[in-house]
Amino acid sequence: MTRKLTRIDRGQMSQENQPRFRKTRSLASIFAFLLASFIPSALSLIGLFLSLWIVIPAPTLFLLPLGVGAPEISPWLVGVNAIAILLLLRFLRKGWLSRLLLVGSVVALILSLLPLLQFPSTNQRFSIAMQSTLGADYINQIPQTKRAMMRPDPLLFDLFRGIPDSDIRYTSKIQFAAPDNVPLTLNLYQPLQKGKYPTIVMIYGGAWQYGTPDSNAAFSRYMAARGYVVVAIDYRHAPQYKFPAQLDDINTAFTHILNHVDDYDIDRDRIAVMGRSAGAHLALLSAFQSDAPPIKAVVDYYGPVELTIGYREPPNPDPINSRATLKAFLGGTPDELPDLYRRASPYQWVTRPLPPTLLIYGGRDHIVQAKFGKSLFDRLQSVGSRAIFLEIPWADHAFDAVFNGVSNQLALYYTEQFLGWVLR
Repeated sequence: MTRKLTRIDRGQMSQENQPRFRKTRSLASIFAFLLASFIPSALSLIGLFLSLWIVIPAPTLFLLPLGVGAPEISPWLVGVNAIAILLLLRFLRKGWLSRLLLVGSVVALILSLLPLLQFPSTNQRFSIAMQSTLGADYINQIPQTKRAMMRPDPLLFDLFRGIPDSDIRYTSKIQFAAPDNVPLTLNLYQPLQKGKYPTIVMIYGGAWQYGTPDSNAAFSRYMAARGYVVVAIDYRHAPQYKFPAQLDDINTAFTHILNHVDDYDIDRDRIAVMGRSAGAHLALLSAFQSDAPPIKAVVDYYGPVELTIGYREPPNPDPINSRATLKAFLGGTPDELPDLYRRASPYQWVTRPLPPTLLIYGGRDHIVQAKFGKSLFDRLQSVGSRAIFLEIPWADHAFDAVFNGVSNQLALYYTEQFLGWVLR
């Protein structure tokens, strides 16, 4: 009797568990389906789409972040593409679609490896360029205390973990002028300890039309943590305010800074100016003008240098419409305003020895082509100036927007060395 009841109870329990068992088996089937078809296919397509932008120039401003970002995250894309290949080999059934996806992932893997494959030879060229201009032992001329804070290698695992942040002193929105009732402010990044520090005056980019001193804050914080004062300054924007309003504002900012060197912990004998894109253009002009402030060095990240030729020879593709941008900045074409275009071109101011200049450009830049940076380098050398030209072959415009990316790690490594040497 007991045995019969036990069998009945077990049978009832089995029947009760059947829906749960079927549900579990159903979920397992769904997961297996996703693993076998959807996930490998999705990874393959995503990896290929992103990897293509390593070699395809962005045709529009909307797509520019893809062209900028893809080379910088290429080590991540290597992982995505490798996983896609392994999953495709393991799970996808035979057929033309599977083979096509596999071929696409192999192509994507090759593309995503390109920046890393080019990195060693590029780094070697950069090292040679630095030594040929600053001297074979320039590293040893940088104070040991400064060297100890610099990056030990041009490419670290910061690609995956991010570049570590450090505590600094930070003050924002210090007003230094108000031309035409437009308040102009600066942001101040300082080391934790009071003292007298080498200083970088930072000028943001944005086609002379937009941006704030908050731009590139990660770089400014990084340098402040390594013993620099960084002063990120503002200027009025085109098209409402046309050149030379921007240069006037930069000069006003320098006057303010020099009047407050004690307040800001600035060593007035060790001041460099640095900019990106339009900001680099203004940085070059501020250092190259005949009555320039006491600037010891210039760092130019992908800045326009010869505006007349830039107007006549725009890049192709041209994602920001270079001619319209220059017209908004200067108020007309080179035919209409030839003198203004010359006066606004840093290249034209290179007629005498100038402060040491570091020029870093991207080989795939279709906003400011690297050839212009090279022409400025040649011109600077011809008048006896110390100049270093570094071209990152896989990088696009604004490559350092990905602060821990492949290109910015390389650029940061040599920027630190350059500033450490020239402001020692």
